[in-house]
Amino acid sequence: MRVVVALGGNALLRRGEPMTAEAQRGNVRVAAPLLAQVAQRHQLVLTHGNGPQVGLLALQGAAYAGAEPFPLDVLGAQTEGMIGYVLEQELGNLLPAEVPLATVLTMIEVDPADPAFGDPSKFVGPVYDRAQAQRLAAEKGWTVKPDGSHWRRVVASPEPRRIFEIRPIRWLLDKDVVVICAGGGGVPTMFQPGEPRTLTGVEAVIDKDLAGELLAREVDADLFVMATDVDGVYLDWGAPQQRRIERASAGQLRGQGFAAGSMGPKVQAAVRFVERTGRRAAIGSLADIAAIVDGTAGTQVHPDDGGEAGR
Repeated sequence: MRVVVALGGNALLRRGEPMTAEAQRGNVRVAAPLLAQVAQRHQLVLTHGNGPQVGLLALQGAAYAGAEPFPLDVLGAQTEGMIGYVLEQELGNLLPAEVPLATVLTMIEVDPADPAFGDPSKFVGPVYDRAQAQRLAAEKGWTVKPDGSHWRRVVASPEPRRIFEIRPIRWLLDKDVVVICAGGGGVPTMFQPGEPRTLTGVEAVIDKDLAGELLAREVDADLFVMATDVDGVYLDWGAPQQRRIERASAGQLRGQGFAAGSMGPKVQAAVRFVERTGRRAAIGSLADIAAIVDGTAGTQVHPDDGGEAGR
């Protein structure tokens, strides 16, 4: 079975942890044995988040007065290489020596007319208190919004349209390579108006789950899994009557309301994949990844109505 796993940011850096190389490697070292279980039984394709990493690199660049900071597309490319390197190394230390791994720098096309450019919503970088966030917004021209009890920078999050490297990704999968690609939602790019053969980078961040869903369809995945830090999708999250959805059809989930800044994009991506492919998607904790793949943990999303949302 070909399985695409989108790793949430918690697999790389937990909220409140220092954004150091040691902390990130330590988290990947915890995730790697769980992912290796999947890779030993199925064909594994990995994608991942990069919000904290992009934000840190942006802050580091802004601290250097000798040049303008690198734009977000360049920072996205940097983090694809950095995170892919650590994932490759830690997985390679666990998988049999004959199992090949490769990280593919991945550009994804977005539409210059996407309405997301008029309403930045994607969180990047570390958390701040309100006063810090407002000061940084004034100094750097950022847009900031509340993220739970904290504040963070937000940037545009346009829809992913096309994966430019999909052919080499498919070639690698044909050779049974464990492929890491489309990290952080891929590097957002667009064709320059009037120049259909000229690509340029975009100051934006594509949602990793929506990019992962596009990737899963494009590689003809049997299963699309979004691994996060909760054990599934909940109705009435945070309320005394909250309850986990064990199994639901895409239609049942589409009719529910989920927070745009947390579970909403994951549910949207799962619904898209199931409706467009007729195959299974799942959302749940990375710690349960083997059982999620087997269909016995997390929230399982199916094309039929063989379950009731809220069970």
